[in-house]
Amino acid sequence: MKRFWYSILYLAAVSALSNGAAVFSRRRFRPDQFPFRPYAFERQGRFYEKLGIRKWKDRLPDMSRLLRFLPRKAVRSRSAEQARLLVQETCLAETVHLWLIVLAAPVLFIWPGWRGGVLWAVYALGNVPFIMIQRYNRPRLLRLAGTLERAEARTLEHA
Repeated sequence: MKRFWYSILYLAAVSALSNGAAVFSRRRFRPDQFPFRPYAFERQGRFYEKLGIRKWKDRLPDMSRLLRFLPRKAVRSRSAEQARLLVQETCLAETVHLWLIVLAAPVLFIWPGWRGGVLWAVYALGNVPFIMIQRYNRPRLLRLAGTLERAEARTLEHA
């Protein structure tokens, strides 16, 4: 039972420390390059729609709502720049959730055997829906950014 609690404390610490990722620059992420560019099987998000993502994505917890120091992901203004920032945010969030899965692996050593494996698998699978949400939203936000950029360019032409 002691190993269970050590494992839980470790996972809680890893999760809490991941909130420190809010300080990293989002600008270094390239949504058009691996691993962030859309894969062919995703078909610009239609793959995730077949999995019912529209029904469940807004029901999952959003840490930026719970922890006030994290940046809010909602669009503050309808500008291409804001949409591009949200795209960068999806890259950061996807990276954090992937690293959470990797950094949870020491649970297999803290609590060796099948029980530690089950705990790691549950924790890892708990991060997968958040990765899916980022991968679903990114192409949509990129399309929005493109639309807003064209609209802003037309506005500047007519000014």
